[in-house]
Parts: sequence; C-alpha cells; structure tokens
Amino acid sequence: MTMQTWGLTDPGNIRQQNQDAYAIVSFGRDRALLIVCDGMGGAKSGNVASSLAVDVFTEEVRRSQKKVMSKEQAETMLLNALSLTNKAVFEQSALSEEFHGMGTTLVAAYLMKDLAVIINVGDSRAYHVPIGEGISLVTRDHSIVEYMVQRGELTYEQAKNHPVKNVITRAVGTEETVEGDLYACPIKKDDCLLLCTDGLSNEMADQEILFEVAHGVRKSDCCDRLLSIAKNRGAPDNVTVAMAVI
Repeated sequence: MTMQTWGLTDPGNIRQQNQDAYAIVSFGRDRALLIVCDGMGGAKSGNVASSLAVDVFTEEVRRSQKKVMSKEQAETMLLNALSLTNKAVFEQSALSEEFHGMGTTLVAAYLMKDLAVIINVGDSRAYHVPIGEGISLVTRDHSIVEYMVQRGELTYEQAKNHPVKNVITRAVGTEETVEGDLYACPIKKDDCLLLCTDGLSNEMADQEILFEVAHGVRKSDCCDRLLSIAKNRGAPDNVTVAMAVI
C-alpha cells in the first residue's frame, strides 16, 4: 500500500499575502517528508522566510535521506536540515533592511514505514490520528500561552483567545542558532498524520479536526474541508495543512 499525501495553503479571509509555505516530498511507497512553515516579519519578508525555509530543509532531506534509516539517523538528518535552514534564513535577514528580523515557524515530519520522526520550532503543529482512536497533539508549541498553560495559569481554551496567543518564543532565522524539539511517533497502516499552521489550530478544536479526519467521506477532501471550516469562522490568518495517510 502506497502512502497517500495531500496539502494546501490559503491566505485566509483577511490577509492579502500568504506568508505560509509547505512541501510534500515522496521518496517511495512508504517514505515521505511533510513540512509546514509560517513566516513572520514585515510585509515583504515573512513569505521569503517561510519559502526559503521549506526549500533549504527539503533539499537537505532529499540529499541525505536513505531507503533504510534508524530513528537516530532520521533525527540527525532533521537536526542538520534545521541547522542549515536556520543559517540560510538568518543570513538572508541580514541582506537588506526589509528582511531584518524575519523568521518562520517550522514543523516537519519524516515518515517511514512504521515511524514518523518530527521536528518543530514555533507554534505550527503535528497531530497524530491513529486508526480507530482519538487525536493526539505530538508537538508542543514554543509560545508564551503554551508556557502559561504548562504552569497552570491558562486552560487550552483560554489560550486560544489570549491577547498574546500569537507570540512565539522560538523561531527559525531570528538568531544565529535555533533548537528544534524532536519527537518519534510510531505509526501503522491507515494512521493519519496532520501538520498545520496556527491559522487552522486557532480556529478548530482538536476534536473537530479529529472528526473531519476520521469521519469525512473521503480523505482526499479532508484538507479542503478543514480550510472551509476555518474560513467560515473568519480565518484572520493564513491557513496551511499537510496530511498523510500511512
């Protein structure tokens, strides 16, 4: 059985420019890379940061991935790709005033036959939907509200409407180095993995995402349905989602 993948990105209802970027790269029947980035900066730089990050990261994974890799090898590959990506965005930000201070979130998943190795920086997310089970948020946001939730100062629902909900504590390209968090997620046939920017996760509860993934008529329409729901609720931000069914 070949892994199936889909993805889309949309500026949303309010923003003129889409500063999100994503890529899906297949390396064979049971190997693929999914990456989603949400750029930030001035009007001319957020989209540069996210597009550059996607390009550099995918090119490095394409260069270094192998047909058979251990968890540790995949983790090292993603860390190296992140390091190169951070360097590229950071150096680009120094080239002109309009790029100054730009950066991007990044969440990427390298999918193998029975394992997804995931890396994230910022508040773009990876969800795992095991067949016949619930939904689990694999990544942890690098954001002020996530820190407040972990300290017991906010609930997740309060965090969604908090004034600083969009303030992240870590980004690709804003400093000379960046630390990404790694996760290893066992996967099996018919499981689903979904990556998204906060343009989706701010508009939908995890259980609503689960319902669309698990109970939608066709998996191929799932990304479109998720986007439609976000836009019907206002979609003030760009919306990006990438999904794989194992």
